[in-house]
Amino acid sequence: MPPIKLALVGLGKIARDQHLPALATNPDYQLIALVSRSIHEQQALTAAFPEAKLFTDLDQLLSSGLEIDAVSLCAPPQVRHAQAARALAAGCDVMLEKPPGSGINDVQALIHQAERHGHVLFATWHSRYAPQVEPARAWLESKRVTALKVSWREDVRHWHFNQEWIWQPGGLGVFDPGINALSIVTRLLPDGLYLTKARLDFPSNRQTPIAARLEGALAGRASGPVEIELDWLKTGEQSWNIEIGTDQGRIELTHGGGRMLIDGEQIAVAGEQEYPGLYARFSELVERRKSDVDLTPLALTADAFLLGERREVDAFEW
Repeated sequence: MPPIKLALVGLGKIARDQHLPALATNPDYQLIALVSRSIHEQQALTAAFPEAKLFTDLDQLLSSGLEIDAVSLCAPPQVRHAQAARALAAGCDVMLEKPPGSGINDVQALIHQAERHGHVLFATWHSRYAPQVEPARAWLESKRVTALKVSWREDVRHWHFNQEWIWQPGGLGVFDPGINALSIVTRLLPDGLYLTKARLDFPSNRQTPIAARLEGALAGRASGPVEIELDWLKTGEQSWNIEIGTDQGRIELTHGGGRMLIDGEQIAVAGEQEYPGLYARFSELVERRKSDVDLTPLALTADAFLLGERREVDAFEW
């Protein structure tokens, strides 16, 4: 298959830190366009892609006549549906940064649009590509799960400094990182889980939560409690931990899935491979002409908002 002629839309922190380095080492892609409202401020970052043409918005790119096969969308989720719909209508395959949209129905509409026109749609969950997720899933296959505990704590000021979209409706607040944990546990637990209770802490001057505590239960052949704590004000060392109890021992994933412990003994440590894995998967999907859109983590997030008891907390300032 010839290289996929790709346009990267949105050059925020995630695109600069993850997408561009992953594309620079993958011969399956030819990055031919970069789209950003502040594109001229970003030119120093794009020196590794001299063939890439620069555009200030997606419409400008699509009307330029430049031949592209696919677009990778890294803009905030509130605008992702409109961008993806335009790209699909223009005949492009589409890769969506997580979360795939600001709601479930807008992503389902994209699924139907892609199916009708024979295009590929890939809703990415990068944390599922952390190195110990699949080994943990294999270890759990022969076990009966009895409990799940998640503690996902990070500093919003470090990861999203001055990004106001995260506090606006559709921005998800603390669920922007928290959905990464949900994407991992729904990969590890094929029978899934469901929520029964949620408490969401909203800063008095913001429209999305800064912390959340979720309770629920395991589904299917698993049986036991679910506890999930999300915190966006963690200073110092960040922590992304998942603990799963079974009838044959306890497994823990720490560092967002980078390390695995079984009954307290560290089994494996591996380097980051999430975004190279995402682009390898997208290349495979394009070659097979097959979409991959799992909305389960987004559905659990929606359930948390539906069930959530809202608690007002102190105002948040950058």
